[in-house]
Amino acid sequence: MTTDADNQKLLIALFKEGSVQAFGRIYDMYAKRLLAFCCHYAASREDAEEIVEDVFVRLWNSRESVRETESLHSLLFTISRRLVINAWRRSVNAPVFEDSLDACPDMGTEAQALRDMNYEEFRCMVMGYINKLTRTQRQVVILSRLDGYNNSEIASMLSMNEKTVKNQLSLGMKRLRQLMGHMYMLVLLLMYG
Repeated sequence: MTTDADNQKLLIALFKEGSVQAFGRIYDMYAKRLLAFCCHYAASREDAEEIVEDVFVRLWNSRESVRETESLHSLLFTISRRLVINAWRRSVNAPVFEDSLDACPDMGTEAQALRDMNYEEFRCMVMGYINKLTRTQRQVVILSRLDGYNNSEIASMLSMNEKTVKNQLSLGMKRLRQLMGHMYMLVLLLMYG
């Protein structure tokens, strides 16, 4: 006799192999519940629907790293929670960005250039600096500082030792500090704001 756990293991195994049917079953099982969860926390239903879409895109893109012993429910709701938090940060950080620029002490031409940018331009500029990091540092910094994963989760996702993740994060943040100069403090405020 097969149990629900056995059925889930089989479903995950098929999904990991790229089965669109298995992915469809997972979507059918969880999409409505995730939407209800996201609607509770997102600014609008449209935002919630977008978050749910992103959850399933991330799930599909990382299907090979999903463990068969993992609970799909926990995994999907963890991804949803992070995306809700990130959406909230974006909505909060856009005005914080502008307020932070007004509060910055005079940093000369760098400050004036930042004041003339909108938030999306600023975000693109920051990603330009992040893209100058080594591949591993870039992955770790994005997963940690922008996506909100902890070192243990990143180690699991990237098949690395947790100490390696911690070192790469430290090296990446140090390199960003060198690349960005005075702007680094503003970026920290926005990453943790």
